[in-house]
Amino acid sequence: MLEESPARAAQAILLAAGEGVPEAQALLGQILLDGHGIAQDQPLALRWFGIAAGHGHLMARNMLGRCHEHGWGCAADAGIAAQHYRIAAEAGLDWAMYNLANLLATGRGVAVDHLQALALYQRAAGIGHAKSMNLLGRYLEEGQVCPADPATAREWYRRSAEGGDFRGQFSYAAVLADAGQVEDAVVWLEKALAGGNLNFLRVASEALAGATDLRIQALAGAYARRCLELQRI
Repeated sequence: MLEESPARAAQAILLAAGEGVPEAQALLGQILLDGHGIAQDQPLALRWFGIAAGHGHLMARNMLGRCHEHGWGCAADAGIAAQHYRIAAEAGLDWAMYNLANLLATGRGVAVDHLQALALYQRAAGIGHAKSMNLLGRYLEEGQVCPADPATAREWYRRSAEGGDFRGQFSYAAVLADAGQVEDAVVWLEKALAGGNLNFLRVASEALAGATDLRIQALAGAYARRCLELQRI
């Protein structure tokens, strides 16, 4: 319904949210944030996420964190974002585990704590969060605050790639290429190209340009062209 008639769906969501349905309140926050079927209003989105979070909606709590992290409808404050992420993470939400781990790994709003970040990525990966699988793989590959384990890292990259994360697809392609499995690596690089965002594609294009294998190096141009397409959108 939301895709077929965004405006009509927004009205139905607004009605349900006003009647106190937490799922509708969280969804209303999201469509207000995106401007999908309703005029974009980030401060109002923040309010609805807060209402839904107050009723125990974990994704709404996570979205409160996102708003505070990125300054959507409020002043950016990674410390407040971390507080919201932690509440939802401790209640078992994989996305909140991932978002809190990102702050801990980079020291935004909280002190750098790679051990805690690794533990959170591991928890989220264990319940199927593809992006966390990729970052767990990176810790294991690099041996950062844990013993290096390339074989297990490769397995997590594979699972992340198969789970649809474009960064996981790129990571898996890299280990495949290093193992001489270039044809398989190209398949995953093409998948990452199809799903990647602008920032990722820019960095990936530069990395591919320095590849020694010509088949992989040739993809740098495709990544660069996709960047241009996304910049026009």
